Amino acid sequence: MNETVIPKPDYEAALREAGVRITRPRRVILGILSDAGDHPDAMEIFKRAVAIDTGISLSTVYRTMKLLEGIGAIHRHAFEGGPSRFEPAVGEHHDHLIDIDTGDVIEFQSDRIEELQQEIARSLGYDIVHHRLELYGRKRRKR
Repeated sequence: MNETVIPKPDYEAALREAGVRITRPRRVILGILSDAGDHPDAMEIFKRAVAIDTGISLSTVYRTMKLLEGIGAIHRHAFEGGPSRFEPAVGEHHDHLIDIDTGDVIEFQSDRIEELQQEIARSLGYDIVHHRLELYGRKRRKR
């Protein structure tokens, strides 16, 4: 299994292409998203944004995330038991392992899992058009 490296997205260009004006608050939010190495939720994005510009509102964060999701620039994940979290919609397909104690999200890619999913779908007479795999776990304690 390989840990996935995601290229840095250009959210400003994506929004401009969609005809959306780039305001100062949006530029701050887009910068936070571009630099995020994690899967932040809206409240975390808001906290990071307010640390840069106290005039940014939570509703601006929500509207910006909705715009980005609407144009396909980000993916929204509703990991079990938590708020929606966001990640760039760029890079290779990958799956997620969520640490249920810390909430950390670990991205991984496994050719074996991908092949098995294809094999199962084929045996049932289907072609996979989209899928998402989320594993929930707890770090093993050293013995």
